[in-house]
Amino acid sequence: MKITKQVQRDARQLFRGCLVNGVLDESRVRQTIALLLEKKPRGYVGIMTRLHRLVKLEVARRTVRVENAVDTTPDQMAAIQAGLTKSYGPGLDIQYWRNPALIGGLRIQVGSDLYDGSVKTRLEKLEQNF
Repeated sequence: MKITKQVQRDARQLFRGCLVNGVLDESRVRQTIALLLEKKPRGYVGIMTRLHRLVKLEVARRTVRVENAVDTTPDQMAAIQAGLTKSYGPGLDIQYWRNPALIGGLRIQVGSDLYDGSVKTRLEKLEQNF
């Protein structure tokens, strides 16, 4: 389905209306979708499709996966959260995972950005150099 420029503009405008202080507000998204389904403006299916894509990208951009070889301590969690909030802003959904295969270090994925300071990766790079 081809989406016109007007539909894209409308979807972006609705998406910006769903942001509160730069953070996506789930209740506003639900209200916007309900209003679209109720009013059914011209091209509303395209608007919904584009809005869904924008919301999905924003959620992915705000999702953080932190992998550690051992259990992450509360002090480490606070430091990681402070650093990520400073770099990426508020409203991050941080999930901590234990991954013994890393051997040591951290692996942090924020949206499409990956910061890998694990021993496993360093050993793999060392192996490739020889």
